[in-house]
Amino acid sequence: MIWLAVGLTLIGCYALKLAGLLVPPRVLQRPRVRRVAEQLPVALLLALVAIGTFGTGRALVIDARAAGLAAAGVALLLRAPFLLVVLVAAAVTALVRLL
Repeated sequence: MIWLAVGLTLIGCYALKLAGLLVPPRVLQRPRVRRVAEQLPVALLLALVAIGTFGTGRALVIDARAAGLAAAGVALLLRAPFLLVVLVAAAVTALVRLL
């Protein structure tokens, strides 16, 4: 049964990739399509961050990870380099868990 699910997922991913390659270039030049294509990866990444931060199984939780995410957001607003943003988020998360 698991191999069927893996196979169907493989076929679906390949079909999606193929559909993207078969889109005519004139469709991709439309301003609305370009805006969506540019913003879609950001939205998907934010969704993954939200699930990883606030989700545990089927429950919604607010814990030290939320504080780390907030600290990372502040560091980004202050235009900190990416490595510093990650370090600030990790340090704040660790401090909140320590307390």
